Amino acid sequence: MTLTFLRLTVGNKALLTASLLWCGTLFITPSPASAETLLSQRPVAQNPAAADEEYLNELLNQGRDLVQSGRVDEALAVYQQAAQLAPDNARIYSAIGFLQARQNNYQAAADAYQQAIALDANNPDFYYALGFSKANLGDYEGAASAYRRTTQLRRNDLEAYLGLGIALSRLGDYEGAIAAYRQVLASNPNNGRLYESIGSAYLQQAQYPEAVEALQKAAQLDPRRSTIQLNLGVALLNLGDLDNGMMALKKAADLEPRNGLIHLQIGDVYRAQGDFVQARTQYERAVAVEPRLKEAYLELGELYLEEQDYLRAIVSYRKLVELAPEDADAHFQLGVALQGRGRTREALRSYEQARDLYQQGNNAEGVQKAETAMDEVD
Repeated sequence: MTLTFLRLTVGNKALLTASLLWCGTLFITPSPASAETLLSQRPVAQNPAAADEEYLNELLNQGRDLVQSGRVDEALAVYQQAAQLAPDNARIYSAIGFLQARQNNYQAAADAYQQAIALDANNPDFYYALGFSKANLGDYEGAASAYRRTTQLRRNDLEAYLGLGIALSRLGDYEGAIAAYRQVLASNPNNGRLYESIGSAYLQQAQYPEAVEALQKAAQLDPRRSTIQLNLGVALLNLGDLDNGMMALKKAADLEPRNGLIHLQIGDVYRAQGDFVQARTQYERAVAVEPRLKEAYLELGELYLEEQDYLRAIVSYRKLVELAPEDADAHFQLGVALQGRGRTREALRSYEQARDLYQQGNNAEGVQKAETAMDEVD
């Protein structure tokens, strides 16, 4: 499962909401012995067909051993050799796809699964794995098509319907996503993930009462899942229920204290309420547990600038620039902090960097802003 976060708005303040992407992989029980050793020991027999079959079985056994021992590169080489010997074996291509996906080579994985499907067009596992690979490539139309075919071949496949729903959500078809989730809800009435996914889809359509209803049901079924509480908190806040919204967010933080995004979310709420001290505390907690959380450094930098704490603002924006070197706004804000500290030469360099990045992005307004700041430094 992976999580993506989108900004929603409470009052005039953007908030985060979690959108779940449920991704599964085919599990192949395969692993040790060196692939090189195996490939150098091809048996010699009087009957070539028998020799090939014996060698193929040896390759497949070797591949399973290598996967089980975690030697993925060697296992991949073995299965690719096996595919040359048995180009009509769909499961060998499935194994190759699995190994490519484990290495995050999703295009190669998709290609392998498509070869497997060409040889066995009615295997739901192959379509499900293809959907997973397509989703990771950002090809949500292809992912939706593959997941939908999985559900046609295996009608009560919960994970396939979840994958289909998320792919449709990424395409902006939230009603289609909800329909996919509800398709298996009758046969899985106590599955909190389904209600959470339905709630998330409603949330992204700003249908907050429906989102709250689904998420509260999800929380009853799965009271220890932090993302349910996070989304529930956002939905309640958007309905103006600040007390219960904050209660849900704090429960999410209690359930998953090392999730910086939750602290970021709570900080956003405090900032929207004008409680900058509590907001800063939450943002600081966010970067303490997740030092690469760019959004938290951005928020901290803004708060420090508002407080004229230029030294801390410089530290925050330097970290942001380190994490996002192509972010023109980060360079510009670093220049503001440096200028506030009286470090004019460094500020000028930051403004120049910001101007160059704005130019690369064809952002005329940004270029003008940077050049005006540079003139003020001079």
